[in-house]
Amino acid sequence: MKVLILTAGYATRLYPLTLNTPKPLLEVGGKKMIDRILEKCAAEEILSGIYVVTNGKFFENFKTWAAASRYKDKISVINDNTFTNETRLGAIKDIELAIDRGGIDDDLLIVAGDNLFEFDLKKFIDFGKRNADGILVALYDIKEIEAAKRYGVVSIDKSGVVTDFVEKPPEPKSTLVSTGVYFLPKEKVKSIKKYVSSPGNRSDQPGYYISWMVKFDKVYGLAFREDWYDIGDIESYRKADGEYLKKGR
Repeated sequence: MKVLILTAGYATRLYPLTLNTPKPLLEVGGKKMIDRILEKCAAEEILSGIYVVTNGKFFENFKTWAAASRYKDKISVINDNTFTNETRLGAIKDIELAIDRGGIDDDLLIVAGDNLFEFDLKKFIDFGKRNADGILVALYDIKEIEAAKRYGVVSIDKSGVVTDFVEKPPEPKSTLVSTGVYFLPKEKVKSIKKYVSSPGNRSDQPGYYISWMVKFDKVYGLAFREDWYDIGDIESYRKADGEYLKKGR
């Protein structure tokens, strides 16, 4: 299994913290976000490669980080060669780029680089492998309709099949949202390229790919209750930092 960490955003809502430092390299509770993500992923003994896709502006930052990482022998940093928020490729094209550059032909775990989670990753991956006829999305009940408007809102049936997925709906049907953690069985990895090559499909948010898959293939969702932090602005960053410090993690 391979893991792909998405770090090519410019995090403009976190300025000035992210003017010269990429968001995933900011510390939360005394530890870099990306290191927390890697600790979760590397606990899986079957993990054989780590791909970090970033932009031209922060490529050297991630190269320096990777060289000092305890997982440096498994890390490949991929440069999407963009330098501004206005010219960014978008998360889905970055995923396609990483799959092509890395020659990825294996089960693939995809994690947003600003996404901290405490759920059991092994349980999540095992579910995905048992249901390899579709891709898998980690879900979380955010409890508030207003907050759900910022995410991909999901409906699932009793067997965990996603029946509806709407990216940032103005009127959410529920408060169950996608967290930015995805598992693609080997046979489904090629669906990324098929999505990107289909006319009219958006490339900025992975949720648009998930919504497309719901219509043309199969998507499963697994909800969890453990802590989850989507760090999108100064307020959410400070909240996560304070809570990790308080918990001593």
